[in-house]
Amino acid sequence: MNNIVEGYEAGGNVMFKKFLQISRGSCGEVRSMLYLAKDLKYIKVNGLLSDCMVLSKGISKLITYLDNTTCNL
Repeated sequence: MNNIVEGYEAGGNVMFKKFLQISRGSCGEVRSMLYLAKDLKYIKVNGLLSDCMVLSKGISKLITYLDNTTCNL
């Protein structure tokens, strides 16, 4: 979330998209750690994994929207 806010505050779609891409990558890192925690039987992560997927897809849709719009946030 902090990357998204930082990108938005940086001004302009180019910086915003860059920080959205960083956020999407961070979401992937969290998912990777959740799989590791699951494999090591530290925690049950099924709900968290699906939440990460929903978040990642939402970020991707926002990036696509910014790619296809002329509005400048």
